[in-house]
Amino acid sequence: MFGPPADRAAAISLLREAVEHGVDHIDTAEYYGPVVVNELIREALHPYPSELVLVSKVGAARGRRGEIFAADQPDQLRRGIVDNLKSLGVDTLAAVNLRVMRASAPDAFFDDQLQAMVSARDDGLIGGVRLSNISLDHLEHALRFVDVACVQNEFNPVDRASQSVLEECRRRDIAFVPFAPLGFGSTSVLRNPVLARAAARLGCTPAQACLSWELEIAPNVLLIPGTSSRHHLLENLEASRIHLDSDALHSISQLHR
Repeated sequence: MFGPPADRAAAISLLREAVEHGVDHIDTAEYYGPVVVNELIREALHPYPSELVLVSKVGAARGRRGEIFAADQPDQLRRGIVDNLKSLGVDTLAAVNLRVMRASAPDAFFDDQLQAMVSARDDGLIGGVRLSNISLDHLEHALRFVDVACVQNEFNPVDRASQSVLEECRRRDIAFVPFAPLGFGSTSVLRNPVLARAAARLGCTPAQACLSWELEIAPNVLLIPGTSSRHHLLENLEASRIHLDSDALHSISQLHR
C-alpha cells in the first residue's frame, strides 16, 4: 500500500500468475504506493486481456509518511481519474470508486462529488460509478441521482458495521466488495480461535474459511484479498471452492457478537 515492493520482479510475476489463474477483477488506486501499484499493473499486464476489469478509486491522497488524507473536491476527483488512466495506460476504466472521506450525512458537497463522477462517466472516462466507505444514507441518497455499480466498504466476520449496506445492495442487485476481508494488522480475523477451530475441522486455513464465509453470506459479494506471495494467492483462490457447513457458517457469523 505504501512504497515499492521488496522484490519488483516477484510482484510482476504474481500479477501475471493471478490473471493466468482466472482473476479478472483487480482493485487499485493511484494513491496506492502512491503510483507504484498502477505502474506494476501496467508493466505486468499491459496490453490488458479483454476480460480483465480494472477498478480504481479517488477521493484520497497519501503523504510522505504514508498517511491518508482527503483529496475529494470535485476537481480533484476528476484529476484523480485522469491520473489513474495515465498511469494504467488506458482510455477508460470499467468503474471508479468515490471514497467518501467525511463521516457526515449526505449533503450538497456529496451531491457535487456525485456530479463529478457522473460527468466522468458521461465523458467516457469511466464505465460506472462506485462508492466506497459509505453509510446506508449515502447509498440511498446517491441512488436518487445515479446508478451505483458497486459498493466497497470494510467488512469481515468481526467488523459487520456495513451489514445494512450489504443487505440493501443485495436487495437492489448491487455488487458489494468488502475491503479488509481478513481484517487489518492487530485486528486480523485470522487470530480468532473460533475461526481457527472451524477451519481446522474443515481442513482449510483460517483465511480460506473467512473468505468462503464472505462468499456464502450473499450472492453479490466480490472479494479483493490482497497478497504479496504466490502461496497466499493460490490459497485465496482455492477459498471459492470450499463449502462451509451450517455449523461453520453459524459459528463464524457469531464472531461480531
